[in-house]
Amino acid sequence: MTAMTQQSWPELPLNAWVDTLTTLQRWLQIVGKVRMARTPSVNHSWHVTLYVSARGLTTAAVPTEQGAFEIEFDFIDHTLRLRDASGGTATMALRPRSVADFYRELQRLLRERGIEAAIYPRPNELPDATPFEQDEEHASYDPVYANRFWRILVSTDRVLRQFRSSFVGKCSPVHFFWGAADLAVTRFSGRPAPQHPGGVPNLPDAVVREAYSHEVSSAGFWPGTPGMIDYAAFYSYAYPEPSGFAGAPVRPAAAFYHQALREFVLPYDAVRTADSPDAALLEFLQSTYDAAATLGRWDRAALERGARV
Repeated sequence: MTAMTQQSWPELPLNAWVDTLTTLQRWLQIVGKVRMARTPSVNHSWHVTLYVSARGLTTAAVPTEQGAFEIEFDFIDHTLRLRDASGGTATMALRPRSVADFYRELQRLLRERGIEAAIYPRPNELPDATPFEQDEEHASYDPVYANRFWRILVSTDRVLRQFRSSFVGKCSPVHFFWGAADLAVTRFSGRPAPQHPGGVPNLPDAVVREAYSHEVSSAGFWPGTPGMIDYAAFYSYAYPEPSGFAGAPVRPAAAFYHQALREFVLPYDAVRTADSPDAALLEFLQSTYDAAATLGRWDRAALERGARV
């Protein structure tokens, strides 16, 4: 493995930074909820996501009555930056601090800039929904692993954008969902889907059902969750899952169908250690999409640039 590959695709063992991840995910939810509170609703909750930036993760421009503001996690200098269209800037350090402390400090910075953003003050999609202002338990931050996580997101963002470029049907941006802390891109067949059963922890069923109102093939990167998948991984799933999907041949060889999650999984380490990580990830994305689209009888000729199917 070259030094450049190690820089772009660093090691990220979950057990080495799980405390930082559980804290950081809640910080990301707080900032994502600020964007959600100030942004007009878009289908499939695309208005709530964060985006990979050259230094971390950002809300991008969020509209206000006076113009706009942006909040960015800088995982190089380990600083949260709040910037607005008037030229104002405020910062807070990313360091070991409780979720409650982070929440109070961000609310103070927003008030000082005249930004009102009333948010739902509990985590979503997490079993522990302790209100942010009461959460003194989660207070870890390891800058080395936060930076590694971001560098993987940068590399994954690059490959997902390349994969996205060949699809001319409805397709999501490449964006970061703070609920599950995953970077994702989603392709749509154009047909309505059967009603989703819901049941996501601490997330209204109506939100889930709107997100999956139409047939999708979705893929992305996820840092893992203790007790579910104890390692970082890439994933790909179809909703509704077509008959035969679980047994479809996918690549590379390390990829497998996870029965509990009902999706294909490719361990991150299999990509990181590949001769060409980008090529290995693209192979996974393409082969799992091929399975979803072919078995689901999508109109591939109409949906794919230069399709020959």
